[in-house]
Amino acid sequence: MRIYDFDEKQGKTIDRFGSENLTVTGLLGASGDTPLVCMYIGKNGTVGRHDAVSQQLFMVVSGEGWVSGADGERVAIRAGQAAFWEKNESHASGSESGMTVIVAESEQLNMRL
Repeated sequence: MRIYDFDEKQGKTIDRFGSENLTVTGLLGASGDTPLVCMYIGKNGTVGRHDAVSQQLFMVVSGEGWVSGADGERVAIRAGQAAFWEKNESHASGSESGMTVIVAESEQLNMRL
């Protein structure tokens, strides 16, 4: 067994797509079938609008915020909920109070819910 740190201190600040107050820590590398990252969206933070490069599952593990799809309408989301975007779907997310999210990306995510 190995223990890994993936807290915010291990992450990299991201400002791509106009993102603000966003730190991302890699969990599984791009060599796997389903890369995983942990996103720390800080207070008044955003993940700027961009198109999904593959199917994407955005799983909120703590905090709350909002997500939006192609229509740009913000939908509230909280810990214990997930958003799913199709490949090429324009999307964005953010939080006023902060949230931690695990994101899985793959060409073939098979949702069981």
